[in-house]
Amino acid sequence: MLARFFHAWEHQLASVSKDRIVRPFEWGLDWFEGADVHASSPQDELERLVAEVMADSQAFFSLPETDAYDFEPAPPELAAQGEAGTLRFESALRTPHEENNRVSARWFPAAGHGPKRAVLVLPQWNSDAGGHIGLCRILARFGVSALRLSLPYHDVRMPPELSRADYIVSSNVGRTLQVCRQAVLDARRAVGWLSRQGYERIGILGTSLGSCLSLLTAAHEPRIRAQALNHVSPWFADVVWRGLSTRHVRAGLEGHITLDQLRTLWLPISPFAHLERVRDTQTLLVYARYDLTFPVDLSLALIDEFGQRHLPHEVAVLPCGHYTTGRPPFAWMDAWVLTRFLRRAL
Repeated sequence: MLARFFHAWEHQLASVSKDRIVRPFEWGLDWFEGADVHASSPQDELERLVAEVMADSQAFFSLPETDAYDFEPAPPELAAQGEAGTLRFESALRTPHEENNRVSARWFPAAGHGPKRAVLVLPQWNSDAGGHIGLCRILARFGVSALRLSLPYHDVRMPPELSRADYIVSSNVGRTLQVCRQAVLDARRAVGWLSRQGYERIGILGTSLGSCLSLLTAAHEPRIRAQALNHVSPWFADVVWRGLSTRHVRAGLEGHITLDQLRTLWLPISPFAHLERVRDTQTLLVYARYDLTFPVDLSLALIDEFGQRHLPHEVAVLPCGHYTTGRPPFAWMDAWVLTRFLRRAL
C-alpha cells in the first residue's frame, strides 16, 4: 500500500515538468579531441576512446592547478542569511557554450572556532540556482562550511537555447561523457580553492546525478576524505535507461544502441568502475525505499558491492521516493542524515 502511494506521488511530481524534449541520437565523437569523426563505425571508435580512458582514468580526470579564482562578496541580505559570496573560475574543459565555461559556486562558511572542515555540494540534475542552498545553511550552522557548485549547463551556466540541463545527460553519448567529466574537473578545481583557504578536512556531498559525480570526484581527488552520496547506483547507463526522470532520454537512445552497449560506453562515468579508488574514503550511501528514478535494486547492488569489497561505508534508507525526498518531512530527515555523517566523518 505504501509503495503504491509513493509511486503515484512520484509520477505526479515527475509530470509537473512539461519541457522534456526527445533529442536525436548522436555518438558525439566530435566531443573527443583526436577522435576519427569520419570512422566507418562510430561505435567502435567510441569504444576505442573509452578503453583508452579506462586504461588511465586519473589522466582523464586530471587538470592543472590554478590560482585564477574570483570571489564576489554576497549582498547584505544574503550575508545576513549566512552566505559569504560567490566563487567563480574558468572550467578546465572548454565547451562550445561560453556561459558553461565559467564555473559558479556559492560559499557558506561555518561560524565559530571549531575544526576547519568544509564540504563541496553537488546538487541534482536540473537543479535551479536555489537547489541545496537550505542544506548548505544547515551544514554551516552545524560547523561544516559548504561550497555549493553549479553543475555544467545548470542555472547561470545554461545557454539561452536550453530550458533544462539536457547537455549533461542526453542521447548524445560522447557529449554526456565529456560534460560529466567537466563536472568532475570543476569539482576538483573547487576543492583546490577550499584547500587554498586552509581547509584540510574536505568532504563532498552529491544528490542523484550529483551523487555519481561526487564519487567520481572523490575517486580522483586525494584531498577528499569523506563522501555523502544521496541516491546511488553502480551504473550510469542503467539509471538513464530505467529511471522515471529519464524516459525522454531513453526514447532518444532506443533503436540506436542497447543497454549493454551504453553501459560499456558510459563506464568512465559509472561509479562501479572506480570503487577501488575510494577504499580510503569514508562513505555514506543513501537510498529511498520507493525510488523510481534510481531503481532500488541498483542502489542495493552498489551497497552490496561496497560490502563485498570491504570498503568503509554506512547506509541510510529514506522511507520515501526520489522526488519526495525533497518534500517535508523527508527533506528534513535527509538533511539530518547527511549532516550527522559529515560532521562525524570530517
